[in-house]
Amino acid sequence: MDQGIQLGGIDYLILIVYFAFVLGIGVALRRYQKTSEDFFLSGRSIPAWVAGLAFLSANLGAQEVIGMAASGAKYGIATSHFYWVGAIPAMVFVGVFMMPFYYGSRARSVPEYLKLRFDEKTRAFNAISFATMTVFSSGISMYALAKLFQVLLGWNFNLSIWISALIVLVYIYLGGLTSAIYNEVLQFFLIVLGFAPLVWLGMRDVGGWSGLVSRLEKVATGQGYAPGAWTDSWAHLHSPQANPMGVEWFGMIMGLGFVLSFGYWCTDFLVVQRAMAAESMAAARRTPLIAAVPKMLFPFLVIFPGMIAIALTYQGGAGFALPKMADGTYDYTMAIPMMLGHYFPPGILGLGLTALMASFMSGMAGNVTAFNTVFTYDIYQSYLKKDGSDAHYLWMGRMTTVVGILLSVATAYLASRFNNIMDFLQLVFAFVNAPLFATFLLGMFWKRATGHGAFFGLLLGTAAATVHHGLTLPFGADAGIKGGWLLAAQPLHGYPSEMAQNFWTAIWAFGVCFAATILISVTTRQRQSDEALKGLVYSLTPRATDESVPWWKTPGGFGVLVIAMVVALNAIFW
Repeated sequence: MDQGIQLGGIDYLILIVYFAFVLGIGVALRRYQKTSEDFFLSGRSIPAWVAGLAFLSANLGAQEVIGMAASGAKYGIATSHFYWVGAIPAMVFVGVFMMPFYYGSRARSVPEYLKLRFDEKTRAFNAISFATMTVFSSGISMYALAKLFQVLLGWNFNLSIWISALIVLVYIYLGGLTSAIYNEVLQFFLIVLGFAPLVWLGMRDVGGWSGLVSRLEKVATGQGYAPGAWTDSWAHLHSPQANPMGVEWFGMIMGLGFVLSFGYWCTDFLVVQRAMAAESMAAARRTPLIAAVPKMLFPFLVIFPGMIAIALTYQGGAGFALPKMADGTYDYTMAIPMMLGHYFPPGILGLGLTALMASFMSGMAGNVTAFNTVFTYDIYQSYLKKDGSDAHYLWMGRMTTVVGILLSVATAYLASRFNNIMDFLQLVFAFVNAPLFATFLLGMFWKRATGHGAFFGLLLGTAAATVHHGLTLPFGADAGIKGGWLLAAQPLHGYPSEMAQNFWTAIWAFGVCFAATILISVTTRQRQSDEALKGLVYSLTPRATDESVPWWKTPGGFGVLVIAMVVALNAIFW
């Protein structure tokens, strides 16, 4: 196994040029940040294709690039469900159905939409929970990058965190959301250029797809599964014990494909903010649809390296092996970093490391810009200083950026408890996004949903996630951050994997919130008139039609084409 990586002068030059370019974007855009809307929403002036790539790249952080490769090694091609089941359908839904409400209401954030649709207390609950989630998510990105530099380059872990945090702080502090968006577009292309050669070299080394399938059969049988468990996406979901992810088809479709997927893409302000920055309603609706096309191809870029890594590890004698953690399990998070060190020569290595740095910047910047917007508009302006000037809120947004970075540094250390950071990230989403999606679904499509129903539904849904996590534990894990803390001596139920536990935590959170919101709404009075709910509820909002364009250019037609493509991919890798 490679024990370390020696960077050449060309590698350091590539990294330095990238840092300079990123900071230069922030400096160049500073003069355009004259109002709070410029800083938080880019003045709603971003073209559709730029917003689309930013919409995709905001989710393409280090936790996805490194985490999905880790999941590819740990779970195999079933990880593609995070894209072909757990992303594309929801991205189509948000573009076709939900963006008209977000953009049309002129809400500045998702919590502000909840205030318009329901009431102040619902907005406050979501603002606090979402701000907390973005800090955790940003911290996961920081941990991933710092660990990369520590293991591969020998850099000090703590120093790596603080240097990277400082760079993100500077360019967001100066350029706000616009700086983040244009850097995300740059980072999208860097990630593609950095990882495409890695996949090509790895696939060539294992003998193409057929060679990879053959090698992964040994991985599967070595762990007690059927030969195709790492290379078939659906064939082994009839039982949790038949696949390494430990999930059956219902848990996959309901937990990931519906609750976590729609909960993230439809309600997470991190990605919705990019579409809300678009220059028009039509551009806002096209934003997630444009992003869906490259999104469905990303499994080949980020999951395949992990599958190749575990295949080489089990092969033995290939000069490559994943490192192990203190508990004896493989450290799957190191799949991408170790592959870079194994395959890339100087120069190309610098490009690969820059791509990883770009993924970190993208993920962290997305979370920090969402955090500063929600905190400033939905917490500070709403409850602490309601009558401040626009210049004051612009100043507070910049100060909140500093605070968000510091909090992210603190949460980065929690991620070290997981051998796959994607497990940790999905756990956070199960607590925050899963119940929130139930609230949005009822709020947008059922005019009878009330503010009391929404608030207490969210509260009970989050409580259900907490109780479920506290009563259950993945096999082999100790009670604590991974669950089982309510009955540490004997958890009520055990799951085959952390991911299976996450999916069912999300299902419980969504189900309880959905049922509670309905029950409480029918027993409380709807205080908003139909007129007040126009533009906020589907049945009361006029639908704009454009008969001057072909059907396939409309959001609905475009969405049908995207769904057809993703169905074909599922069938190919069944």
